[in-house]
Amino acid sequence: MAVPLYLYSGPEFGERNEAVDSVKKALKKKYSEIDEYLYYASETDFSEVMTTLQSESLFVPASCVVLRGAELIKNKGDVELLEKWVSSSPDGSNVLILVSDEIKIDSKVEKLVPKENRKIFWEMFENQKSEWLKKYFKKSGYVLAQDAAEAILELVENNTESLKTECSGFFLYFPEGSEITCADVEKILSHNREESAFTLFDAMSDFTKPAEERLQNSLEILQKIRLSKNYQSVMIIGGLSSCFRKLNIWHKIHSGGSYVDDFALKQNGFSSKKSQEQYRSAAKVWSTGQVTACLALLASTDAAIRSLGTQMEETQLQMMLFSIIMKNGAFCSEYQVS
Repeated sequence: MAVPLYLYSGPEFGERNEAVDSVKKALKKKYSEIDEYLYYASETDFSEVMTTLQSESLFVPASCVVLRGAELIKNKGDVELLEKWVSSSPDGSNVLILVSDEIKIDSKVEKLVPKENRKIFWEMFENQKSEWLKKYFKKSGYVLAQDAAEAILELVENNTESLKTECSGFFLYFPEGSEITCADVEKILSHNREESAFTLFDAMSDFTKPAEERLQNSLEILQKIRLSKNYQSVMIIGGLSSCFRKLNIWHKIHSGGSYVDDFALKQNGFSSKKSQEQYRSAAKVWSTGQVTACLALLASTDAAIRSLGTQMEETQLQMMLFSIIMKNGAFCSEYQVS
């Protein structure tokens, strides 16, 4: 019998979450009823997770435990606890699903997971995203114009979970069979969307405003994002990292100083005038070297939050914004009064 242990990793949150749900559905189909638990490795001692898995319920025949942040399981004692549980769980009624935003986790942990129960969910390539969107709309009975797809990708975080959530609004506003245009995207998403990492980047990169005002606006947006129901720090950092990597591309295609035509801009992901204006402004704020520094700072903040947990998360994010906006990506140990 297969070991009741799964490992789903990688940055494509939507498909990864669907895989987790699929395991739960199969377990419910087999046992009719299950207990469900969700833990975060940064906040919960691994022994507590193991205690939950080993506990027997008098009323529910099976349980499913999801542990996020599985890349943090490195302690020798924790690995031994997991190994012992795997070797003593032949019936498969209690299932553990390890989830990680990273590509790799500790090799000793990975080896305990059957090969058929492991999967890395990679982010879609740039040239696949608009096609995925058009198929998603077609499946729901709508036609999505090419420029509308490109506009959506500029406004929404490019993982399938975020795209599905944001695009569901179109199916409420328009009758089935409608063609969704770029103007419709502007009307529905630009005016009604919640704050996100992408609107945060807009505020951070507004060249027309002084750094102090950009910082104040960005901190207000950060607070709104943190209060939203789907908030995750990893999605803020991941979204900002995506924007800075795109800014790096902008710098590269303009590095020769010669004119870059619309075709070249579209080839590199800058399809709309709004996107071009945004990155033109951002390029005036951060140089190529500063973009590299900002990406390093984002990665460092992500690692710090994973290590320290949620207790210092807000401070870490605020310091990150301060360093990017006021110090162009340079690390700082404390706020500075200007």
